[in-house]
Amino acid sequence: MYFLPEKLDEYVVAHSQEEPELLQQLTRETYQKILQPIMLSGPYQGRVLSMIAKLKSPKTILELGTFTGYATLCLAEGLQPDGHIDTIDVNEELIDFQRKYFNKSEYGTQIHQHLGNALELIPTLNHTYDLVFIDADKPNYSNYFHLIIDKMNPGGIILSDNVLWHGKVIEPVNDKDISTKA
Repeated sequence: MYFLPEKLDEYVVAHSQEEPELLQQLTRETYQKILQPIMLSGPYQGRVLSMIAKLKSPKTILELGTFTGYATLCLAEGLQPDGHIDTIDVNEELIDFQRKYFNKSEYGTQIHQHLGNALELIPTLNHTYDLVFIDADKPNYSNYFHLIIDKMNPGGIILSDNVLWHGKVIEPVNDKDISTKA
């Protein structure tokens, strides 16, 4: 499924950095074995996340919404050698899948998985962050923002996924569509 016209998507991917082999493997296995594989970040977004992380060179990263770990690994590409990532997800069925790919990467020991509700877990984290990526349940984005803002280091960056929400943000919003409203 393409969110951009297919030819434009192909152009963007063709003119972007090549997707690493490990991420290609993760993508294939996600589409073979995991429900809702469309939630995967994908090569273009992944290369953008990697580029931002490399430009920022963060020591600490917080990710809200791990899914199968694709974006986590992209963000890790810019992580300082002594840095770490805290990644939070509610889906316990994906923990082993994520860890398998984290351990196949050079960043496995730097990635710390947290299982549970991010609204409850964020206050328990004893770190401040250089980079935060919010890619979790859309209705809580503003709640996440308020919880993490005081955990940001000076000059820190907060990235939010799905802000255009498949183009729905420019259409009349159905009262029952809480994700678009958020």
